[in-house]
Amino acid sequence: MLRKIFVASALCVSLASTAVVAAERVSIGTGGTGGLFYVIGAGISETLNKHMENTTARAEVTGASVENNHRVAAGQMTLGLSSSSTLFEAQSGEGPFKVSGPLDVAGIAYLYPAVLQVATISGNGVDSFEQLKGKRVSMGPPGSNAAVLATRLLQEYGVFEDITPRFLSYNEGVKALVNGQVDATVVLAGAPTSSLIDLDSQTDMKLLSASIEKLDHLIQKYPFYQAYSLPVGTYPDQTKQVVMINDPAILFTSGKEDQSKIYDITKTIFSNLEELGKIHPQAKAISLDTARHTPVALHPGAKKYYDEVSGK
Repeated sequence: MLRKIFVASALCVSLASTAVVAAERVSIGTGGTGGLFYVIGAGISETLNKHMENTTARAEVTGASVENNHRVAAGQMTLGLSSSSTLFEAQSGEGPFKVSGPLDVAGIAYLYPAVLQVATISGNGVDSFEQLKGKRVSMGPPGSNAAVLATRLLQEYGVFEDITPRFLSYNEGVKALVNGQVDATVVLAGAPTSSLIDLDSQTDMKLLSASIEKLDHLIQKYPFYQAYSLPVGTYPDQTKQVVMINDPAILFTSGKEDQSKIYDITKTIFSNLEELGKIHPQAKAISLDTARHTPVALHPGAKKYYDEVSGK
């Protein structure tokens, strides 16, 4: 009788252990449901659920980059999406992380470019950044990465102190430009982006292009940014290449996460890129060619996978 009880108890323990393994959760910090972070994060969670054994992944709605860095570093979420600049500042204890101090975060992958795009309308007398002097510029939502990056670029051109800034959402900025309430509007997003597609359909849109010299100087100050070119035809009325600044989206984790777990996550994502790329045009930009280009050191699990596939 005692032997039967022992066997039954052992079986229960075994089943319980199996259940624990099967229920392992991967939470992914994204952003608002209307944003690209959420769309991409949901696509990654779907990929992990479908192709990674014993894993239940879920994309969580959050306040985006800053909140994701805090929560991932605190172990409240497994993965997070962040702008490159915010992730860099989190690890360095700078910007919004001065109070908390440096966070233990590590890169998994560069996902897709988020390009600063400064749009105006042909015929309004603005053909360059220098000509924004004395003009009204929608800088993006207050406190946004768009507003921060636009401010830094306009300071590089020496015109920021002479503009009248407006802090509007991307759609509001486009509407204000069409209505003549501002002379230029800023968007920080993957290109093409819906608000500027809408603007281009209504007017003869023109995108301002930055000089390589100015961008190089800006990147020396802020090494988490990258130069980026929008090819001709990104938007229907765009007949010239546009050179701008990129604050890419990064997938990251805590430096304390288990190496084998992050290896498996990285492998699963990059073994199913074709499927992931179907969720949104920007998801097609996720590539092994750029994956290592994170502003902080790669997590050892991610690095192990990239070294393996590259033959190192």
